[in-house]
Amino acid sequence: MADALSFLEEDLTCLICCDIFIDPVTLKCSHSLCEKCLQRFWTTQDVPQCPVCRKECSHDEPTKSLAFRALCETFKNRKPTAVSGDVCPEHKEELKLFCFKDQQPICVVCYTSKKHENHKCSPVDEAAGNLKEDLKTQMDRHQATLTELKKASESCVKQTELFKEHISMTENQIKKEFEKLHQFLRDEEEKHIRSFQKEMQPQDEKLKARMKELSTQISDLSEGMASVWQDMEAENISFLQNYSDTIKRVQHPLVPNTTLRLEEYQHYHIQTIIFTTWARMQNLVEHPPVTLDPDTASSKLQVSEECTSVRYIEVQMHNFDNPERLYVGVLASQGFSSGVHCWDVDVGESDHWMLGVVGETVNRKRLYKMDPKSRFWCLRFIDGEYKKGYKPVRYIDDSEWPSIIRLQLDFDKGELKFTEPFRNRSLCTYTGGFPEKVFPYFCTGDYLKSLHLFPANKENF
Repeated sequence: MADALSFLEEDLTCLICCDIFIDPVTLKCSHSLCEKCLQRFWTTQDVPQCPVCRKECSHDEPTKSLAFRALCETFKNRKPTAVSGDVCPEHKEELKLFCFKDQQPICVVCYTSKKHENHKCSPVDEAAGNLKEDLKTQMDRHQATLTELKKASESCVKQTELFKEHISMTENQIKKEFEKLHQFLRDEEEKHIRSFQKEMQPQDEKLKARMKELSTQISDLSEGMASVWQDMEAENISFLQNYSDTIKRVQHPLVPNTTLRLEEYQHYHIQTIIFTTWARMQNLVEHPPVTLDPDTASSKLQVSEECTSVRYIEVQMHNFDNPERLYVGVLASQGFSSGVHCWDVDVGESDHWMLGVVGETVNRKRLYKMDPKSRFWCLRFIDGEYKKGYKPVRYIDDSEWPSIIRLQLDFDKGELKFTEPFRNRSLCTYTGGFPEKVFPYFCTGDYLKSLHLFPANKENF
């Protein structure tokens, strides 16, 4: 539409004043001009000429066209007028106010009109300043949100990398452990095959000897029968002359023994072998009765690849804050709701550790109250002092600090014992039962020493 108006405007433009024709006239050469523009041009000429093609004209030559004039007037009225952005398009007045309700700048005439009656308005500069300040505040909030989102994204990337590393590490550990089992089974298979072959070798040799004997008998009998048939086909005189020898060959035939003597063979006890192999394989798996769960470790505790030790680190790790993760400490992978369970922890010379069990439903995102009412049963050693929960334990000899702590949980009896197996002495005991499933709990604050888990029946000291 705009292009069409542009072309039309070119056809309706006077080449002298470069504006829409005013009282247009047309010369015989068909060129049109404004009447006043043409007369003004001719005053500068000795001989009237067309300003476009320079063809000579006469003063009575220009002709008027009412239709052409009306067309120019109509175009001029309908053509959109360019209005400055600072001027009200309706009243042609300067835009000095801003209407907050309609969210647009207005002029004074607009402000006094019914359209903006009772609308809150302010001078343009004042309104722009206030609105820019509001926008700046909002932009600052957005920038803060953007910064937090970027941090969250970076954290998520790190968590993804750690997660992939954890997956890869676990997969490699699984492959390593199963390769031990595979190799054990391959060795057992080869061993039992050799044993079976050795056991079957005498029977195999006996069968081979019997086959050789039968082959010889078959060959001898076949030759004898062939000789008799040959004698029978001879002339009668010759046959009768040799009859006595022939009859000897058939009078006492060999009585064959066609029964295979396999009575000594017995089916190999495969199921017994499988069972004993399975029993021996259990001895191959030598893991402690409890292992650590890395997904529960707080941000400053690092669990070993084998999940059998934990150490304190000064630099906080960026772990994924999953629901299982503790605010402080780390739990075992196994929880107990019945039976008797026992595990040893090597605390060494660490001067800051906590051991015990914790209830399954405690709030893992808060600090614990170290007492059974909070479903926490623990023995602590902090700053040279032993504590049963919050209460100091005075009867442990300071000169004989235990390096290995044994925890024995009798869930059905409702009892948790802390002992030192090396000296066979009791450190502290909790009684009174457990209202829910419990998980072994571990924590250390000594970055120089790690806590190590061992099977309670294994001599590690």
